[in-house]
Amino acid sequence: MTQVVKSEIAKKILIPLLVLSLLAAMVGVLTKTDFVRAEEAPQLPTFDIPALSAEHQASSLPNVIVVATGGTIAGKASNNDPTNFQSYAAGTYKMADMVAQLPGKNKIADVSTYQFGNKGSSGYSIRDLYDLSLAVDEALKIYDSAVVTTGTDTMEEIAYFLDLTVRSEKPVVVTGSMRPWDVIGTDAPANLYQAIKLAGSGKTKWFGTVVMLNDVIYAAREVTKSNSHRTDTFDAPMFGALGYVDDPAVRIYRAPARAAKAGTPAWASPFDLKTISKDSLPIVEIVYSYQEAGGGAIRGLVEDGAKGIVTAGTGAGGISSKLSAARSAAIKDKGVVFVSTTRTGSGSIYDSGSGSVIGGDNLNAAHARMMLLLSLAFTNDVNKIRNWFTTFGTQDVEISVDENTVLSTTVEEPIEEPVVTEPVVVVPTPEAEVPAASEVPVQPTATETTPETAPVTP
Repeated sequence: MTQVVKSEIAKKILIPLLVLSLLAAMVGVLTKTDFVRAEEAPQLPTFDIPALSAEHQASSLPNVIVVATGGTIAGKASNNDPTNFQSYAAGTYKMADMVAQLPGKNKIADVSTYQFGNKGSSGYSIRDLYDLSLAVDEALKIYDSAVVTTGTDTMEEIAYFLDLTVRSEKPVVVTGSMRPWDVIGTDAPANLYQAIKLAGSGKTKWFGTVVMLNDVIYAAREVTKSNSHRTDTFDAPMFGALGYVDDPAVRIYRAPARAAKAGTPAWASPFDLKTISKDSLPIVEIVYSYQEAGGGAIRGLVEDGAKGIVTAGTGAGGISSKLSAARSAAIKDKGVVFVSTTRTGSGSIYDSGSGSVIGGDNLNAAHARMMLLLSLAFTNDVNKIRNWFTTFGTQDVEISVDENTVLSTTVEEPIEEPVVTEPVVVVPTPEAEVPAASEVPVQPTATETTPETAPVTP
């Protein structure tokens, strides 16, 4: 009897303990999914960023480092033919040699270089971009600003990845070229020179990452490549340029919304790569919708392990019925997170506020993919991802003014020009009478008036 009682007591004690252990284990799993990545100390890569030389330390010029990844800008024309605009080996020349050839660079900045890689932009993986972002942040611990050279094919994606992940508020300027370094009429040296000038000016501090080619400055979030060959290929539909780099000056005419949060915690992105490892970077893909598009693309990508999918839909983000059915199944069966964008090239897709399909605002599909990929690297919580998309991802302007806020602007003093007066024509009028109240005779006069629209003749 005593043994039975002891057994019952043991059950009463052990079963609750077992339940608590299971609950703790489940909480641990959930914590690992969403929060432990930020608590673990992943092994981070190291970079041999050059130190500032004694000469540069003593100089009054800004210190700019060029972080090179290759691309057309470092390309060598095939067969040493300077007319081979489209036939060349991307990522051939070293950035140190390219910078050494730039005339007049000592007028604008003290320039150092770091060769991160040397190949076409499409040859870099997301894991490589993880390293590139950390390398840029490491360089900005030493230098005033950074220029990152890349190929133009996926430049907008690389730039936006940097915009979302670089922690430093210092200027980051991405540039490249549409023609290789050694052909006639190349845009490569001019773009490199102008990017260094822009970075050294400091005018894009707090802007995040910007892209500069063809003397035009764009926000990384907004820019896209619009032509396969033209040197003025980059554009920002709906928004336009931030400013221009001209021969005498750098002119900024508008700022991205992020700059309005300068100096506040809200400026920083939620994606601190130092808190996660490369293994946390998930597979995220893009599916393009068209007339009677089949659902096989979504099913195949999910089978390959995609955790998130961006749809480039027709019009305001619509997708075919077959794609829609495949999307619903992927959400229900695999927990895949979707972001809706448009294939039109511009326009906003607004978020519904619920569900596993998030509105991508006016991000194009390539940009939305980067945003979703990084979001899924940090959490599986769809509501948190939605919040990131609708706040940091949307970047709409919000400015609050209260009675303690002083808004001012600098206005140049107007140049005073001499006032030129037209002569007054005086004609005597005999019919005019002298006023009775006047004791002194006054010569009566009358003045002819000239209509405002007619020229005055002396």
